[in-house]
Amino acid sequence: SCSMRILLDESAPGRLGPLLTGHSTVTVQRRGWASIKNGKLLALAADEFDVLLTADKGMEHQQNLATLPIATLVVLARSNRLEDLAAAVPAILSALAKLTPRTLRKVAA
Repeated sequence: SCSMRILLDESAPGRLGPLLTGHSTVTVQRRGWASIKNGKLLALAADEFDVLLTADKGMEHQQNLATLPIATLVVLARSNRLEDLAAAVPAILSALAKLTPRTLRKVAA
């Protein structure tokens, strides 16, 4: 499957990145975008990344899904802790394999 360039937003711990085998991940903090709000963040990310990965359950209510500039994957887990999100890794990898550009998908652990 093709490698995705994934931006992890502030709600997802950076240590989740290495668990997403076969894909490249960068955190918003490392990219220098930590304080940028979601709408603007999505637009910026679209130039460099294939998907924004977030654990922010409110994301789908904050954005106009008809005009998403980048694919967005919302991980629904018990908490944002790595242990809880790690349980969702198989579902995340599966979703990445069939992600459609500029759509929002939700995956659960």
